[in-house]
Amino acid sequence: MWITIILAVLLCLSIGHSIYQKRKTYRLIDGLLDRVLSREMIAASDVEEGEYSALVSKIKQIQEVLGNHASSAEQEKEQVKSLVSNMSHQFKTPLANISLFAEILSKEEITSEQKAMFSEKMQRQVDKLSWIVESLSKMVKLEQNIDGFEVKGIGIKQTILGAVDTIYEKLEKKEINFTLESFEDRVLYHNRKWTEEVFVNLLENAVKYTDSGGTIFIRVINYDLYTEIQIVDNGRGIRQEETTDIFKRFYRSPESENMEGSGIGLYLSNLILEKEKGYITVNSEYGKGSCFSVFLQNCKN
Repeated sequence: MWITIILAVLLCLSIGHSIYQKRKTYRLIDGLLDRVLSREMIAASDVEEGEYSALVSKIKQIQEVLGNHASSAEQEKEQVKSLVSNMSHQFKTPLANISLFAEILSKEEITSEQKAMFSEKMQRQVDKLSWIVESLSKMVKLEQNIDGFEVKGIGIKQTILGAVDTIYEKLEKKEINFTLESFEDRVLYHNRKWTEEVFVNLLENAVKYTDSGGTIFIRVINYDLYTEIQIVDNGRGIRQEETTDIFKRFYRSPESENMEGSGIGLYLSNLILEKEKGYITVNSEYGKGSCFSVFLQNCKN
């Protein structure tokens, strides 16, 4: 009889301890989840040695992962806000000009010469809007990798010549002395279409900021691992404190606000070269000119 009573007592104690342990575990998990939901960080001191340490550690890891996702989402939200704000700023001036020119053209008293002049001005603003939209589209495609960016080893000479051909009319129109120094073709790791875009951006900037009668030249320098393509001008140059900022999205120098441009070109160029495992540098002296250097990987023979 006594044995039966002892066994019954032990069974009750066992059941009671089991219930207590379950309640303790429940309270622990409930408390930890409350801290996760309230974004109250679980400290290292909460991860004590013992049977619950692995559980607490995993919940802490989950909290850190959720925190990183929340932080990334917040950053993306700010980036979208910044992008929308910058786009609005980019579109504001040409749209206002188009509206103004349209109003002027609607007046009956203007002469045919004036109509032709304002029609041409309006077309230039439409072209500017189209260029901004196209640049934004390229930027989004690269950032989101929508276009399936492909890179392979191909000769760089044709890529450079394609860019020169694109801007040659602007060089002639501004009467800029242009030289492409002789060089042997090299097989470099790049995407021809997008890298040509890089060279066009750099050459157009060189033309824009170089006075009529100035000089622009391209030089190709070979190294063991990389090839450097220099685009050099004797134009306005860049202030030292701006040499980092110019590669930021939508950055425009205060001195360039009245000139054509959107502040996308150099950011886009940098983005393209990053995808090709290349890079870009600038060496400039304000008032004397700039040298933009594009570095692309050599392909192994």
